[in-house]
Amino acid sequence: MQNNYKEHLYKILVIGDLGVGKTSIIKRYVHQNFSPNYRATIGVDFALKVLNWDQETVRLQLWDIAGQERFGNMTRVYYREAMGAFIVFDMTRPSSFEAVTKWKEDLDSKLTLANGKNVAAVLLANKCDQGRDVLTNNRIQMEKFCLENGFVGWYETSAKENMNIDEAANCLVKHIIANENDIIQSEVPDTVSPQLNSDRGGTCSSCFKS
Repeated sequence: MQNNYKEHLYKILVIGDLGVGKTSIIKRYVHQNFSPNYRATIGVDFALKVLNWDQETVRLQLWDIAGQERFGNMTRVYYREAMGAFIVFDMTRPSSFEAVTKWKEDLDSKLTLANGKNVAAVLLANKCDQGRDVLTNNRIQMEKFCLENGFVGWYETSAKENMNIDEAANCLVKHIIANENDIIQSEVPDTVSPQLNSDRGGTCSSCFKS
């Protein structure tokens, strides 16, 4: 069994407007702590989370990208080689949700997987402990938004109350591994199986929950 043991390293982007709680989500997920007084991230910051996943080790390199970076050219450098992304908005600030599509478009325009597909992205409706807005109360509308914009799922999260952050991360890792397996299979010669290059894409409905 030891010979089959694998370790995976995945770069994950955490993006969204300034002040939506990206740093707080990462600190909660990696270090299990919360502070209301984090300084605004300048440029990019990093954190590492190690998971045991199906008897394998998964290392997540989380890139905490400053909210103002979308307006510069550095995101292309920051996005390079990422396998997945969280896009975060603040449920108490509608303008931060309006920016979600811009962040997703920026991500998709600058980063694709080896097979040409977009990287897996999960939408986080953060600060749900402070109350829900009209949009997130309408789950059908949120699921429609995610499908139309290429998200694999969405979650209401709270870094303060530690709500749904682990669940959202597990959803993203599941889709990253599935995409990686698709890429590996697509590199196998056609003589092995004529179905290998067929499109097996789609969304995981189980991720569409908060």
